[in-house]
Amino acid sequence: MKRKVSLLLAVLLILSSFASVGFAKEIDKDKFTTDVEFLKNVIYFVLDNYQYEVDQEEVLEGLYDGFFNVLDDYSVYYTPKEYSAMLENTAGEFTGIGVQIIDANDQVIVVTPLQGSPALNAGIKAGDIIKYVDGYDITGLTSSQASLLIRGTEGTSVKIGILRGEEILNFDIVRSKITTSIVEGKIMDNNIGYLKVTDFSDNTVELVEKELSAFDQNNVKKIVIDMRNNGGGTLQAAVDLLNLFVTEGPVVYVDYASGKEDIYESELKEQKYEIAVLINGGSASATEVFAGAVKYKNEGIIVGTKSFGKGVVQTLYPLISGSGVKFTTAEYFSVDRTPVHKIGITPDIIVENEKIDLSKYPAFSKIDKPVIGTVSLDVLAAEMILNTLGYDVNEPDGVYDQKSFNEIVKFQKDNFLYSYGTIDIATQNSLYNALMNHAQGDIEDLQLKEAIKALNK
Repeated sequence: MKRKVSLLLAVLLILSSFASVGFAKEIDKDKFTTDVEFLKNVIYFVLDNYQYEVDQEEVLEGLYDGFFNVLDDYSVYYTPKEYSAMLENTAGEFTGIGVQIIDANDQVIVVTPLQGSPALNAGIKAGDIIKYVDGYDITGLTSSQASLLIRGTEGTSVKIGILRGEEILNFDIVRSKITTSIVEGKIMDNNIGYLKVTDFSDNTVELVEKELSAFDQNNVKKIVIDMRNNGGGTLQAAVDLLNLFVTEGPVVYVDYASGKEDIYESELKEQKYEIAVLINGGSASATEVFAGAVKYKNEGIIVGTKSFGKGVVQTLYPLISGSGVKFTTAEYFSVDRTPVHKIGITPDIIVENEKIDLSKYPAFSKIDKPVIGTVSLDVLAAEMILNTLGYDVNEPDGVYDQKSFNEIVKFQKDNFLYSYGTIDIATQNSLYNALMNHAQGDIEDLQLKEAIKALNK
């Protein structure tokens, strides 16, 4: 039996969830009421004549999604399941591949891969478009809908298809527990402190203060603050952290749709540390609040590449149905009301880090076991990895010749594998792990090096 659905119910659900919220100024209330009544009748007409069954909840969700799609990229409706998953994320831990994403123009875009996450280790980058999840085309899905597909049980794998430029890249990634709030500290050469801040959450300042206490005990006066791939967090956490590093005065202006403006200030009387802040394209939102204040107050050096450019503030509202909505309620501006949204923060010293592009290496099939004379992508992957690791192979071409065979035998001996020249599954896994270790540990961090150099001047 076909089920009638009232659009009016959807509208009443929204309005009853915001008791004191009125219509925006540009809405003609009378005309809007007439339009809603007309659309309700259109829905009744379609459902009365539609060939197939229609689920009432799906229609309601479609109405919500349709409304939020006319807003900006950061405004979204959450179903009860999506809302629960979102709250889990903000609690600081979830199971997935470790990416912060948004949806824009019917595409799901990576804002940043989280530090130490499976996504970062696999080679996913800020700005990548997630096109496929386990072969399913997610074009048109919201970020919350995409998250439900990407997440899963710890230890299970998910196939992620990435659109980078005009190229489709495929990644087979194992899900793991993702901790979003991490602060790491250490003392480097010349008694320069290093502070890695991965996000801005309720406990970030407390964690930073703990590291600063250790720095103080060792008379550290210069600190590199690494906020690369920090996708942001709460505005208040960013302001609280600024109170530890920049002197008194306004650090961020928040302009609301209502016309109200909030000005957040630092109350620090005297700067205790000389600082250099590392940012990149994965640095967004609250990170840009922090970096912008440091830059425009001239109280530190910004090093790296231009930040993401997210200068808007969202407010989250739970609905009576167990679902929720998040929408943009304000835009923030940095010191002297300098705009950030869709502009970003440009470093004082622009430095690109050299990187191994892991996406250029073909994935091993982990089925075939090439022997000498084989021509395949598995051979090409093995040759490319051996070449990267410094083994003496010819130009990688996918043809398993004698020279490549000799170097595979050498690699197998070096890694305590059975050294018989067959590129078996154990060898494929070992080659991949060796490449990952090389990519993570053997490439010089030019951005960090430049930050240290600036502090030493």
